[in-house]
Amino acid sequence: MHVDDSHRRLDALWRMEAPKLLARLARICGNIDTAEELAQDVLVTALERWPREGVPDQPVAWLMTVAKHRAIDHLRQRRLHLRKQDEYGIELELHGADMQGDDAQRLADDDIGDDLLRLLFVACHPVLPQESRVALTLRLLGGLSTPEIARAFLQPESTVAQRIVRAKRTLADQQITFAVPRKAELPERLEAVLAVLYLIFNEGYAATSGDDWMRPALCAEALRLGRVLVALLPGEPEGFGLLALMELQASRMAARTGADGAPILLPEQNRARWDHLQIRRGLDALVRAQRLGGAAGPYTLQAAIAACHARALRLEDTDWNRIAALYGVLLQVAPSPVIALNRAVAVGKAQGAHAGLLLVDDLRENPQLRGYAPLHAVLGDLLCQLQRFDEARSQFLQAVELTGNARERAVLLARALACG
Repeated sequence: MHVDDSHRRLDALWRMEAPKLLARLARICGNIDTAEELAQDVLVTALERWPREGVPDQPVAWLMTVAKHRAIDHLRQRRLHLRKQDEYGIELELHGADMQGDDAQRLADDDIGDDLLRLLFVACHPVLPQESRVALTLRLLGGLSTPEIARAFLQPESTVAQRIVRAKRTLADQQITFAVPRKAELPERLEAVLAVLYLIFNEGYAATSGDDWMRPALCAEALRLGRVLVALLPGEPEGFGLLALMELQASRMAARTGADGAPILLPEQNRARWDHLQIRRGLDALVRAQRLGGAAGPYTLQAAIAACHARALRLEDTDWNRIAALYGVLLQVAPSPVIALNRAVAVGKAQGAHAGLLLVDDLRENPQLRGYAPLHAVLGDLLCQLQRFDEARSQFLQAVELTGNARERAVLLARALACG
């Protein structure tokens, strides 16, 4: 296989599987920094060997097996250096738990769900500030780059990078063990865990960078962990609220791209392609969240907004007045310039483009929205509806310059050209 071909295949595979591999290494080694170092060693080994030897028949199993061997070697060296008997016990336990049989595929899939859940809860440890928990977990579990996380927080890359470094140092200095906390300790970490799953799902649903409109593997992983969490904490309404939101949003994924991968925006989507079984699951989770007393929770409110879209069999059936009202409540519960922008869109749909434009104009000077492509895209859409085409084209072109996603850039450029 050509070197470039093997590298491209490894890059795509690594993007999907690195969080699982890192989680397994962290469980074995008990240290996140060490796990990251070993994961990079595995990647370098693959980059060296795959072009020469060919891509393995089971590449994921190959990566997991090499990772486990690197971890065992690390434990042996640490035992020799520290001469601690209890670390020898760790190695014996490791062999008992992970070395039974030679079936590589079993090794690749063994205990992956638990490993990811452990990593999620460790990185959301209460010794870390809330924003640090979220940033670190997005980096480790979501596999998001520092620029992607910075865009999610609407903050400078340097700020986010420093936050991640400090978080890892804190976990190492305080010797936080890689173990799932007791059930009584879960609620204090739940807010950060939900925030992480929410942002991972969002990055999968609308990728901030790259050549693809969506990253479905991230959405699937966030959904899976969301289902695990509500089973673990069945009395937490916001867990069901977030699960409802993700189910309802994910139900539209098949209709969001064409056969060539080009984006299809909500007004043009074929609603027959929406997954109505998943919509039902989402609506059931929403009812559960509301019955548990969480109707005013931020995730439950967003799920209620998504439900308005899911229930509309045709675009013209969408209850924009209710959506605008729900965004108004959400803005009070969880103030955010992004939520304010979404509310402006809904008001524009419910009351006309002029009403929406008045609200967006108030947001143009918000420092958090500087460099935020969707702000200019919304302005372009509203100005286009008002037939102010030159201004609309200018806004769409600004959005083109600011977006990091190639598919989104193409859509925005087409809209700019249409204004001509």
